[in-house]
Amino acid sequence: MRVLGIALALVLGFAPVGSTATTATSAEVSGGPRVKVDGGEVEGVRTGRVERYNGIPFAAPPLGPRRWRAPQPAPAWSGVRSGRDARPNCLQDPHDGVPGPQSEDCLYLNVTTPARKSREPLPVMVWLYGGGFFQGAGNDYDPARLVADGNVIVVTPNYRLGTFGFLAMPDLPDAGSFGLLDQRAALRWVQRNAKSFGGDPGKVTLFGESAGGMSTCALLTSPQTKGLFHRAIMQSGTCDTEWPAYLPKGLGPFQRVDELRRQGLAFAKELGCTTIACLRAKPADLLQTGMKTFGPAYGTSLLPLEPSEALRRGTFHRVPTLVGTTRDESRLSIAFAVPRPLTPQGYRDLLAEDYGPDAARVVKRYPPVQGDNGMNYADLSTDRTWAFTTRRTQDALAGRTPLYAYEFADRNAPAFKGMPNPGYPYGAFHGSELNYLFEILGEKPAFTPAQRDLAAAMVQVWTTFAATGRPGWPAYGATGRVQSFAPGNIGPTNYVRNHQLDFWSDLHGR
Repeated sequence: MRVLGIALALVLGFAPVGSTATTATSAEVSGGPRVKVDGGEVEGVRTGRVERYNGIPFAAPPLGPRRWRAPQPAPAWSGVRSGRDARPNCLQDPHDGVPGPQSEDCLYLNVTTPARKSREPLPVMVWLYGGGFFQGAGNDYDPARLVADGNVIVVTPNYRLGTFGFLAMPDLPDAGSFGLLDQRAALRWVQRNAKSFGGDPGKVTLFGESAGGMSTCALLTSPQTKGLFHRAIMQSGTCDTEWPAYLPKGLGPFQRVDELRRQGLAFAKELGCTTIACLRAKPADLLQTGMKTFGPAYGTSLLPLEPSEALRRGTFHRVPTLVGTTRDESRLSIAFAVPRPLTPQGYRDLLAEDYGPDAARVVKRYPPVQGDNGMNYADLSTDRTWAFTTRRTQDALAGRTPLYAYEFADRNAPAFKGMPNPGYPYGAFHGSELNYLFEILGEKPAFTPAQRDLAAAMVQVWTTFAATGRPGWPAYGATGRVQSFAPGNIGPTNYVRNHQLDFWSDLHGR
């Protein structure tokens, strides 16, 4: 198996170890606040400086005949619905050991609001989680600091994953789109219900990391999402994210729907089916075997064009956009994916596999060292896989819409529990910025005072952008500026030089 194929699953699919339920704590106030939404009344719980309304259905359970259908309206309820506890996560890959309850009945969202009420409607931020389109959950992310310190409302929906979210078959309408359609349904729910929570439906920010960033970029290009959000933030994932191997263009997250249909039919035949009706009759656990096979489709009504091509053509919504990466994106995936030590010859072999006839030029620019070349390979991958493709998205957006660029660069960022190889220099690894915006799976990182200051600064930048469409530094289009976030050092960085982007642009003729 190609190393980058392993890295694709690992770098986007890594999930910290811990509980996935967002529940109230001992700081609760009895007799919780109540909100009327379009399905009925919900009673939340006040926890410290925020109010939480968990487990609100934004679509009908996608069960039985609704499996592999666009999300349908959620049924109304009578009485008062409890918003104390989150509902189960969407089904995940069965071999990954992701903790927490899971169910096909998973189309719920959590709303977190400031406990202190505002006279003016508040910006609303809708978070799309990462996980390679086969893992993750809105429940994993506690946005209390964003909400309380930034004075915003944060909505964290679930969306269907893997086989359940992106299967394509010849006889299946909306093939390969169900997870993205869930995201669209959540945005529509926010438009209908934001005012009930004190939010402004005209100031909705769609933001996400990894697969969530790719989803945000994809929905930015969809004709069906016009007016549903008014700012966008892409963290370590864009329309252009790709790995250099496999295909002439590279391996990206979006696939042509016709190709997905062929894959779906082959998957169905392995289960003794040739029709979608047959697959709908299969138990969910049997269908989970294909979770990593299917990802978002284009050539559909939701995404008529490949998202990267839509950006090139200028076919996207003109909203202020913030796009960035972490300084050492690939070090996490390399810790899993390459031999240790990676010998000089092993390093050359990997580059030959990844870059084919261009390998000699890559080796010359990134020569092997005596000893372990794992870090060398990781840093090369960061430059090509993440920085180069992110720059392409930034360049496509710049000049057409307000575009701001950043890089998270705390190279001593706390690791998540469960990460392998203690003592490995992960640096500012893929996903390392998340601890600075959220509390992940109930884990409280051991920040230094300087890191706490950095987290506070990032919360203010993200929420100021949600409120105003401006993060506080000049737009990329005018200056090419990339704002670096590191402890005690927030300011411009030379992104092109640091990631050798002139070399990669010349290599790929861009």
